[in-house]
Amino acid sequence: MFIPFASSEVAHIQRPKRFTYPFNYEPHPLSLLAADHLKAYLTQQPKWANYFNGDDAVGRGKMFGVLVVKNRVNELGYLAAFSGKLDDSNHHQGFVPPVFDMLTDGSFFNQGMQALNAINQKVRDLQQHPDYLSLQNNWVAINNNAATDLELARQKRAAAKQDRKKRREQARLKLPDAERHRLEKQLTYESQQSKQAYKERVVHWQKEIEKAKSALNTFETRIETLREQRKRHSAQLQTQLFEQYQFLNPAGIRKSLNDIFVDVPPTSGAGECAAPKLLQYAFANGFTPLALAEFWWGASPKSAIRKHGQFYPACTSKCKPILGHMLDGIRTDPNPFSEMDFRDKKVEIIYEDAHFVVIHKPENFLSVPGKSIKDCVARRMQIRYPNASGPLVVHRLDMATSGLMLIAKSKDIHQQLQYLFMKRKISKRYVALLDGILTKEEGVIDLPLRVDLEDRPRQLVCYEHGKAARTHWKVVARDHLTQRTRIHFHPVTGRTHQLRVHAAHESGLSLPIFGDDLYGTKRDRLYLHAERLELEHPVSRAMVVFERKADF
Repeated sequence: MFIPFASSEVAHIQRPKRFTYPFNYEPHPLSLLAADHLKAYLTQQPKWANYFNGDDAVGRGKMFGVLVVKNRVNELGYLAAFSGKLDDSNHHQGFVPPVFDMLTDGSFFNQGMQALNAINQKVRDLQQHPDYLSLQNNWVAINNNAATDLELARQKRAAAKQDRKKRREQARLKLPDAERHRLEKQLTYESQQSKQAYKERVVHWQKEIEKAKSALNTFETRIETLREQRKRHSAQLQTQLFEQYQFLNPAGIRKSLNDIFVDVPPTSGAGECAAPKLLQYAFANGFTPLALAEFWWGASPKSAIRKHGQFYPACTSKCKPILGHMLDGIRTDPNPFSEMDFRDKKVEIIYEDAHFVVIHKPENFLSVPGKSIKDCVARRMQIRYPNASGPLVVHRLDMATSGLMLIAKSKDIHQQLQYLFMKRKISKRYVALLDGILTKEEGVIDLPLRVDLEDRPRQLVCYEHGKAARTHWKVVARDHLTQRTRIHFHPVTGRTHQLRVHAAHESGLSLPIFGDDLYGTKRDRLYLHAERLELEHPVSRAMVVFERKADF
């Protein structure tokens, strides 16, 4: 599994002083060299040409990883891995094995899956049994007949009630008292009889429905019992499986997924990513890890944004707890967010009156406090306006995005401005540089978004659970020398990372915003700026426009 570098390749490259911080990094030159080797190898494999690039390869791609290591005799080289399975197999020449191979013939997992499949087959057999289908149809028919019959009965009662009302009114005008009293008694009797008849009708249908349901329950009880049995068996199998995933660290300490994920259960696929596989093999075989990098190869999935050949950090929900254990005792590069110094970040006042303020937020500065970062726009405004009532920040910008923000000086103004945002009565314009040349001139993007639960804060395009997100866009200029496109975005909605995802996703513009470390390639900054706000002043009701040009 160890692939040595040629000495001529690495003679001029300085060794990393600390191991890669896997959740936010720029690949070390040695990692880039290893990744180039692996990419060349993947390109040369005819058996995978159709898998990644064939006509049926839409949405088919894979995350690969390289781990630069030293072996026991101090030779420099790398290990390679892929996330999950590749072409329905856990094992391929030149790649490290999985931490645990659940697909081994005769394994407890395969036997457990066979038992689950047997239960599933029993459920399907019951659900497709002719008697069960007949009872289901009978249940539906009786409910429909009951609803139709009772509705007709209600209509007849209503018509009879109106007729009795009409007869009472006519009697009051035309009949003598004695005859009118007799008619009143008769009408009261008819009303009581109608009510009693309807009650009997309801009871009749309730009995028919209960009878049909009771017959149906003979099957449904058996089906539900099998489902509960399947649920228990699946939970036991999963717990047993998680115990088999035993992860090493430099001290030789092993922890299972059950040990690592104490507060929340592991998500599906935990331990199958490239990074844990690589470190596991390195520790088990006496290699010293030096640097890590992971990249996407092949077509992008339909929901997430993955670009062919692009480097990506390790995922948070699956890998962060595991790597926290595996890297215990290894000096890593610092988390860039934990060492950020915001003292040079100036919040510029663009406009101010007695009611609200328009500020310019610099790039790479939070709008509101984060988990470990307190310095932010909200904090600065609290210090500047200590007598302001209610929340100050009316809306937010991503940390990486620069631009205009509204700050309210009172609770009432805050509510009014938020109402304008909610009713989409505030016009916003962003300017951005796209990483590539966009050939179209303008258009509209409609891609619903939701958070990637396995890799926060990334967002996914999701038509089932996503919230509607709509963006108008128009090209401003193209620079063919730098291969960048300047563009205006007019977001109709305000979803998290909306413009970044709409730009980068293949169903959007398919060009990430330049410098986007989540959906594109990290640069000195994200080239996205909220440059214009237009709104009705909450007090004077005059239309006001605020603009601050981007620094790029």
